[in-house]
Amino acid sequence: MINIGKFNNLRIARQSDFGYYLDAETGNTSDDILLPLNSALEKELKIEDRVDAFIYRDSKDRLIATLKTPYAQVGDIAYLRVAEITKIGAFIDIGLERDILVPIKEQNYLLENDQKYLFYIYVDKTGRLAATTYIDEYLENTEDYRVGDDVEGIAYGFQTNGSVMVAVEYKYRGVILKHEYFSRIKPGDFIQLRVKKHYEDGKMSLTPRKAPKDERLELQDTILDYLKANNGFMPYNDKSSPEDIKRVFHQSKNYFKNALGGLMRQGLIDQDENGTKLK
Repeated sequence: MINIGKFNNLRIARQSDFGYYLDAETGNTSDDILLPLNSALEKELKIEDRVDAFIYRDSKDRLIATLKTPYAQVGDIAYLRVAEITKIGAFIDIGLERDILVPIKEQNYLLENDQKYLFYIYVDKTGRLAATTYIDEYLENTEDYRVGDDVEGIAYGFQTNGSVMVAVEYKYRGVILKHEYFSRIKPGDFIQLRVKKHYEDGKMSLTPRKAPKDERLELQDTILDYLKANNGFMPYNDKSSPEDIKRVFHQSKNYFKNALGGLMRQGLIDQDENGTKLK
């Protein structure tokens, strides 16, 4: 049985001017699968050789073979580039002569041309390769990471409460709660993260924020740089609104107040009702 979207070990049954025909093992030569010369990677092949060939469908829906290695196979979650946006969906580059379709109904968010996102590869009802952004059900939970471990994740969507869904190592589920991030995150973004805790179901709670002590020290440097770039004054102090702090410094009001307090204890700044200035 031929596995579409996978590598199949098949026998070369015959040769033609434009390629080789691989035995589909149905007992019917009309089912043999063409391996075009340009997909044979200039290998020296002969009849009765066995080859590991990736099988998919060409533009005329015929099964076709290649010895090229695609960026992903059926059952994989892969980070792939959108090659074209059309009325029926988006086409993504999988490293073969033919791009594969992401139907509109399989797009959980708006895809942009030439941007990369996480996709799950599958075979649709017509036997064609297709892809979906609905990858959550194909991810796993894990407790292999310890609290405090640094990990890298890719955003793949948002929960209704604004929390970001993240895939770690293309494989494991994680979530960044809404109050843990202060910069814009889009699906497809790579994010450097830290494990905060594990939920009972095994999903990881993640944060892009550093450990509190490190983050406060970094924010102190950011505030000092901001003051130096603005003639030693800023119209923000520990009474400023959380919205202003988030907009300007991409941090929570609490962290901002703590950082200001640290700078004042060091004798580096003064505050009044108008804002903050360097000493």
